[in-house]
Amino acid sequence: MPSWLILTVLALYFAALIVISYITSKNADTDAFFMANRNSPWYLVAFGMIGSSLSGVTFISVPGAVLNQGFSYFQMVIGYLAGYAFIAWVLMPLYYKLNLISIYTYFETRFGFWSYKTGAFFFLLSRTIGSSFRLYLAAQVLHIGIFQAWGVPFIVTGAVTIFLIWVYTFKGGIKTIIWTDSFQTIFLITALIVSVLLIKDSLNYSFDDLFASINNHSTSQIFFWNWKDDKFFVKQFISGAFIAIVMTGMDQDLMQKNLTCKNIKEAQINMCTFCIILVVVNFIFLCLGSLLYIYAESKQISLPARTDEVFPYLALNHFGILTGIFFLLGITASSYASADSALASLTTSFCIDFLDFKNKVEKLKNILKFWVHLGFSLLILLIIVVFQAINDQAVITAVFKVAGYTYGPLLGLFFFGLFTKYQVQDKYVPMVCVISPVLTYLINAYSLQLFGGYKFGFELLLINGAFTFAGLWILRRGK
Repeated sequence: MPSWLILTVLALYFAALIVISYITSKNADTDAFFMANRNSPWYLVAFGMIGSSLSGVTFISVPGAVLNQGFSYFQMVIGYLAGYAFIAWVLMPLYYKLNLISIYTYFETRFGFWSYKTGAFFFLLSRTIGSSFRLYLAAQVLHIGIFQAWGVPFIVTGAVTIFLIWVYTFKGGIKTIIWTDSFQTIFLITALIVSVLLIKDSLNYSFDDLFASINNHSTSQIFFWNWKDDKFFVKQFISGAFIAIVMTGMDQDLMQKNLTCKNIKEAQINMCTFCIILVVVNFIFLCLGSLLYIYAESKQISLPARTDEVFPYLALNHFGILTGIFFLLGITASSYASADSALASLTTSFCIDFLDFKNKVEKLKNILKFWVHLGFSLLILLIIVVFQAINDQAVITAVFKVAGYTYGPLLGLFFFGLFTKYQVQDKYVPMVCVISPVLTYLINAYSLQLFGGYKFGFELLLINGAFTFAGLWILRRGK
């Protein structure tokens, strides 16, 4: 695709986002920025959450990873359903009952000051790293498609990527994002379906041929039953359930959107609708992955060594202009739908959890919110540049690996609070939440020697959470 065409498509796309931002952010105050005045339609939230949940990681990494992982990722997706059920009927009723803006204020009510700040800190750490990994993909596509040919350094590409998000979110915040994410989800799903159909046509397949070729291809295995394999079904299912719980239900980003619904009933309907769409879309992404390799084999195309580059390479060089345009819109929509809400949630958490917004006047709130929003934008840019220099593995693996270490303490804190009635020695909680990831890392590093060849996968999250829970149990005091 020529650079001028890519630039034109993106210019029109972001112009539309800015128009939506202008309309939705009129007269927006800090309550609109943080909670959309608690008046969001549930169906709009559910649809927009698809884009936020999938992100550019799913759009690029999941199709590419089927070469080595098959459809094993779908085992985790099945596990997500159990996790989302827990969120809808256990966590969300708690959040609505307490009328929370930042979900981590629960820790202050339940345990005390240091537990509260520790939980908020681990969210900030987890979401900043995870969102940076995801946004890196969008910056990479922009760089390869436009700026690299002009000799522009990657740091400039990253800065442009962040600036575009900042422009349409800095005023309206979550109120704007509810609408822009729905707009972007339309492009994400359309790009996915169009990509599959255009590949089908280029291979001269009927729909029967399409399904048969995917089913018979070596990459299409879903279930894995070797207990030592990191793709073992039980590990993937349980990990999927708990990843959904911590990366959605215990994550300010996606919960902030759910909490903008009018009431708990609508929020639960939103979650159920979101689940159904999410499972279908993820399965289509896996089918797309098989089709990419089927196409390359039939056309005898040499693919990049890194699986994250397979879909971009084929879409921009071999599938024609139309597929290239839809790919560009899809990766942009998926990456930005995830990153814009993350930036808003990071701003929300820092303002509520560390700047004591409830005791400040509206004028000061707006000033502080602006600088916090800008500060996180610059921090994400820095992480993107560092990650671009050191990344050597599929991004989806990197994201979940980091999540296993940084979300584990949140899992332990929430579960101890929900399922026991004990208080804790609050001042020692930060120490427990630091020691737990360290112990998890050591166990993972020596798992082959310690457990007879067993190799840990995403279940590291559970081990980390268990260490945190055990540490809190040691620190417990009277009910």
